[in-house]
Amino acid sequence: MSRGTALAHLRAVAAELRVPVAVVLTSFEPGGTERQMTELIRRLDPKRFRIHVACFRREGAWLPRAAAAAEEIAEFRARSFKSAAMLSTIRDVAAWLRARDVAVLQACDLAANIVALPAGALAGVPVRIGARRELAPPDKTRAHLLVQRLAYRTAHRIVANSNAGADRLRDEGVPNRKIAIIPNGIDLSGYRPAGPRDRRRIVATVANLRPEKGHDVLLRAAALVRRQVPDIRFRLIGGGPEQAALRALANTLRVADIVEFLGHREDVPTLLADADVFAFPSRTEAFPNGLIEAMAAGLPVVTSAVGGMLELIEHDRNGLLVPAGDEHALAAAIINVIGRESRADALGDAARATIESRYSFERMVASFTDLYCTELAARAPKAMAERRRLAAAHAASHAGTPASAS
Repeated sequence: MSRGTALAHLRAVAAELRVPVAVVLTSFEPGGTERQMTELIRRLDPKRFRIHVACFRREGAWLPRAAAAAEEIAEFRARSFKSAAMLSTIRDVAAWLRARDVAVLQACDLAANIVALPAGALAGVPVRIGARRELAPPDKTRAHLLVQRLAYRTAHRIVANSNAGADRLRDEGVPNRKIAIIPNGIDLSGYRPAGPRDRRRIVATVANLRPEKGHDVLLRAAALVRRQVPDIRFRLIGGGPEQAALRALANTLRVADIVEFLGHREDVPTLLADADVFAFPSRTEAFPNGLIEAMAAGLPVVTSAVGGMLELIEHDRNGLLVPAGDEHALAAAIINVIGRESRADALGDAARATIESRYSFERMVASFTDLYCTELAARAPKAMAERRRLAAAHAASHAGTPASAS
């Protein structure tokens, strides 16, 4: 055997020794969960893990990013949680997991929890990880949440991205020993601090246009703010099903001329660099990516005092908190920031410092890696020990490969 053939063989064997991980999510449409999980797929160490991805809709702006890092992206169409077809989907996913000898299963959202966690149990996957990335999704019924709660029973651990999410899991009866908290991450290199501003007149928000995000509250606040600040402008960054209704509301409130609907954008850091204030009036939120991005950009933020925002924002130090659904309080806080430049600068600086000290994709991925390895060591110790033994043997063999061989 030639040296080149021997090295190729060793590399192939080494690749097989990587831990097979399956990541399952609904789609790759732009959203907080999709962004975080796509980055997890991209950033898990390819020398340690072999990443397989499954989805229920093979579509979305971030699909190419995931596809570039994964061994494959398999699609399993799940039409309804109530139909017999769902049981067929669970069996299909179980067969897919079994065929790839998956060692770690990561479900990323409600649909993945409901389908993939039972499928993982059926396939005998050694480590099964669920997720809780929303508090009370408004587009899901009580039946959805009940089925998810039952599916959690087949998980070994469930990752919440905030203390608020962990509290919701406990309220639903998930034992504390099964809960892990791994906050969202962000790539700080793409965000530059905003710096001092002479005039603050552009208010931005980043969120999908869905009812729970509170854009209607922001539009009502906009009507109040313009009475005192006539040259104010609002930029709504993000697409979604509520766009037509929100445009109609903007017309009704006579603020259409000061509100821009920018839709989904890939240049969010640039748009935030051009903004002066960030408003986030969400009614419910576990851990908002848009807010993290604004803080990383060094913007003074005004946000609802709910869910994960209470973990990110200390009122009057690195942002302002207002009651959810209160357009008068939101408007007053925006006017307060606009009218006090030095205070706005201080809030923005403190917001940036908060993100720098606590959140990064590196920290997030390291936390998931530690969780996977810890659970594997506890639940599949013999398999992991054999993997390490084989890896060491092949490394030694690689080191001793002669220059030529016949």
